[in-house]
Amino acid sequence: MEIKNYVVVGGGTAGWITASLLATKLSHDKTKSVTLIESPDIPIIGVGEGTVPSIRQTLKRIGISESELITKCDATFKQSIKFANWMDKETHGEKNFYHHLFDYPFPFGDNLLPFWHKKKGSSFAEMVSIQQHLAELNLAPKNITDAEFTGISDYAYHFDAHKFAQLLKENAVEKLGVNYISDNVEDVTIDSEIGILALKLQKNGMTKYDFYIDCSGFTSLILGQKLAVPFIDKSNVIFSNKALTVQIPNLDKEIPPFTISTAHQAGWIWDIALSTRRGIGLVYCDRYMSEDTAREKLEKYVGNPLEEFNVRKIDMKIGYREQAWNKNCLAIGLSQGFVEPLEATAILLSDFSANLFCNKLPEHASDLEDFAKHFNKRITYTWERVIDFVKLHYCISNRTDSQFWLDNRDMSSIPTSLTEKLSLWMKSYPSKDDFFSKFEVFDLENYLYVLAGMDFSFKDLKMSDHELARYENQTNQVLKTFEEYKNRLPKQRELIKKVFENGFPKI
Repeated sequence: MEIKNYVVVGGGTAGWITASLLATKLSHDKTKSVTLIESPDIPIIGVGEGTVPSIRQTLKRIGISESELITKCDATFKQSIKFANWMDKETHGEKNFYHHLFDYPFPFGDNLLPFWHKKKGSSFAEMVSIQQHLAELNLAPKNITDAEFTGISDYAYHFDAHKFAQLLKENAVEKLGVNYISDNVEDVTIDSEIGILALKLQKNGMTKYDFYIDCSGFTSLILGQKLAVPFIDKSNVIFSNKALTVQIPNLDKEIPPFTISTAHQAGWIWDIALSTRRGIGLVYCDRYMSEDTAREKLEKYVGNPLEEFNVRKIDMKIGYREQAWNKNCLAIGLSQGFVEPLEATAILLSDFSANLFCNKLPEHASDLEDFAKHFNKRITYTWERVIDFVKLHYCISNRTDSQFWLDNRDMSSIPTSLTEKLSLWMKSYPSKDDFFSKFEVFDLENYLYVLAGMDFSFKDLKMSDHELARYENQTNQVLKTFEEYKNRLPKQRELIKKVFENGFPKI
């Protein structure tokens, strides 16, 4: 049987990105169709408001302009994640912080980590890039005259998740030809050999497709519930399992071009500035903190009584499905898995999974087993490496002010794949050779920012006078470049205002 008709069950960012990429991929073949079924009664989770730079390629691919994103989704530019208080205050200062930048940390091709480790006159991020210098001044990564999706520094976005899903929907239906059905899935008919036979919808009755994509969120309606694909629980590695979120007005204050991640005794707080509001969420583990204490801590951070706001409580299921692709069904988004909001992994993995699927589509039902095996091997590897990277932030912290932080350093909670890397890096500086797969969505550059930012115990290796002189010249050049650009780039809010007035030039 030829695979012609695809259906995505569930909307939200994961569902609409998947439908959009699939429709774009199949646009040359009019015999094939993409349908998205979305429940009118189940709201999207909608807390994924941070992205990584790869989202720019996806937006270009599916035909959404940068100007549209900013004006329709309250979007702002994101150049970094600023991690505050992730280290012990006595040894690293009351207001310790570091940046995980998006700029490549090898400005002239060399890995400057050994030089930084020997000198430590400034932070690693300040030494290797102009981006932290610019971001701390709340400057945008580009000018209004720069073409869409281009800039002085690498960047991603913050946006309103609900408005983003709506923009994706409009673009998919009106420009990409995705069929849209607003209905509830009442039942799923399955076959032990084929997989999914049909969906029973509340209003539209029985509907049949050739391939089913489960974007139903944490419920994992099709892959988890109906096909009974086991869930691999990772709560023993990543402890955070709850979040309290609020949105507060932010119409005229400066807009930081980074996510602020402030650690507390049992987790951390995200703070994301959009053009109209701030989205704030307190992430915690209920084994170490009660909900009442979490609410008190969130209220203190916000600076106003929580009664003034709509506080949402989110239960987080940490882990991933044993198989993301089973028979004629693939899960993408929360139905595939979740590893807490740190490092914006939710949208990242949805986007990554959808692109990976679209890069190699099966033509016939007889192809499914081979294609599923190929996909599952790669996506499982990706999930494990993402878990390693998120865990890194917790296990190398030297905070000792609560059992949460102490337990995160317990070796039994750290994956072997991560402990092996950390052991190696205590003897030799990290290098590109330590990352051998393109399916590691967090690579050497990401690890360097976190390891150096958290003052990891590298071994001090000798450097020649020639190397020291060359590296010092490079770091001086970074500072010189910053001086050139700091007066040429606008404040973030100033640029956003100009986008509303004029938009960016098209590429």
